[in-house]
Amino acid sequence: MTVAQLIEPLELTLLTPGTDLERAVKGGCVCDLLSYVMANGDNGMAWITVQTHLNVIAVASLHEFACVILSDGSAADEPTLAKAAEEGIPVLSSPLAGYTLAGRLYALGIR
Repeated sequence: MTVAQLIEPLELTLLTPGTDLERAVKGGCVCDLLSYVMANGDNGMAWITVQTHLNVIAVASLHEFACVILSDGSAADEPTLAKAAEEGIPVLSSPLAGYTLAGRLYALGIR
């Protein structure tokens, strides 16, 4: 499954136009503790978080995540989105809670 295929079922809005939405999503992570995500992240993950600062992009880039999904209607500021675009990391936002997003990812076959 690709990032593009997640947009409709997860009610996502793309915050970084021009980033690669054809990235394969190989797994998921729901966490707001950056050190935990750094220790346990893996290539191709979709990371669900409410964190919206620059360090999120640094961690996502470190592990080459497929995308970052901001839950609960969270939105990142312009410097964070600019860095994400520079790194080529799709950042998306959803009005849904992280718990709901994780359940929908699982239902879509992302394990």
